[in-house]
Amino acid sequence: MIDNNQTILLFIKQLQKIPYLACKNLYVVAQYFLDLEKQEADNLCSAIKNLKENTQKCDICFIWKERNKDCSICSSKRRDQETVCIVETWRDLIAIEKTGSFSGQYHILGGSICPLEGISPQDLTINPLINRIKNGSFKEIIFALNQTPEGEATATYIVSKIKQLIPEKDNITISCIARGLPVGATLEYMDRLTVSKAVVERRHF
Repeated sequence: MIDNNQTILLFIKQLQKIPYLACKNLYVVAQYFLDLEKQEADNLCSAIKNLKENTQKCDICFIWKERNKDCSICSSKRRDQETVCIVETWRDLIAIEKTGSFSGQYHILGGSICPLEGISPQDLTINPLINRIKNGSFKEIIFALNQTPEGEATATYIVSKIKQLIPEKDNITISCIARGLPVGATLEYMDRLTVSKAVVERRHF
């Protein structure tokens, strides 16, 4: 019986920690790993170890990058240095990049403000963003946050901080992506055309 196989039970307990992995699929995934050839399993473990050892967040925009290498976005000479797009997650950034409709800078917040889940402004990269704007030369700030109550509240909070702490930056245009995205939708699950139109047809905040 599987209840007596501690090795499998311990493995499934680790699988349960993976977000978005439905409970009904735990044994299916476990079966996949059990059927793997040893070399394939070793390659997967090696890839995960390499990922953890050689990947870190950029100190400026907070995108994942290779350790000890420049961020490909922040260091790019071809990208617009005067426009920054604020997103919640790395996955949202990827969704926008796939559209090819934006070529400026990014800033990843790491989520949105949500008191019910214990996520406060201090848990996000809002302070680094404010300092970045204060010390930078941005002409436009684009909010590409998910159109959820938490996303809207986060954008409103950041805008108030910008106007309160950096009043001399009145010449900055503050905009947000167009309402082409359904309310309550998340960027990473939208098709490229919808995301592209939302970015291109952004409006003033």
